[in-house]
Amino acid sequence: MEISELAADAWHLAADRGTRTLIGIAGPPGAGKSTLARALVAELDARHGTGSAAYLPLDGFHLSNAQLERLGLTDRKGSAPSFDVWGYAALLRRVGEEEAGRDVYVPDYDRTLHEPVAARHVVPAPARLVITEGNYLACDEPGWRDARRHLAEVWYLETPDEVRQGRLLERQRTGGRDEAGARAWVQGNDHPNGEQVKAARGNCDRILPAVGLDMTNS
Repeated sequence: MEISELAADAWHLAADRGTRTLIGIAGPPGAGKSTLARALVAELDARHGTGSAAYLPLDGFHLSNAQLERLGLTDRKGSAPSFDVWGYAALLRRVGEEEAGRDVYVPDYDRTLHEPVAARHVVPAPARLVITEGNYLACDEPGWRDARRHLAEVWYLETPDEVRQGRLLERQRTGGRDEAGARAWVQGNDHPNGEQVKAARGNCDRILPAVGLDMTNS
């Protein structure tokens, strides 16, 4: 499957609804969700004009390191409780229902600073489609369930565990951990997070096998 096919499907979904449409991409850590979301936005912009689509990552709603320390979640960064899910749900509501006629600024997570940063992205007023991505979008739990109500569909990106493992280890090494520390973090934190996400796979509207998915925009 090529990214152009997915972009066409997303655009048809928006056309059928007639209003700004939000599509979520779920999947466990290291699945390639942000890569796919950005590729979709680039393809949609290329086909329908700059500003036709926008990117909204859940990672911008990571709690700060200070808040994680206060809550005793420093060693569980990236777990479901380490996100401001209610803030995320509120932003989805703003983007999809309340402020579709104006630019809306969107936070992101900086892997160099290891902190969330405000207003890195913008959902421009003309955007017909918003692609959001994050681990827990399909989880049927308080907060995540509320966020899900604002998404027309949630697509699940299914990536082999061995591929994800390699990406996650490299992510931790790049972030400054030594080999032992990287493996301990992936096994003790990323792995249980991923198992929680995989358990919600059946709640998604569509399964996208990452193997064979061309994420380069045409």
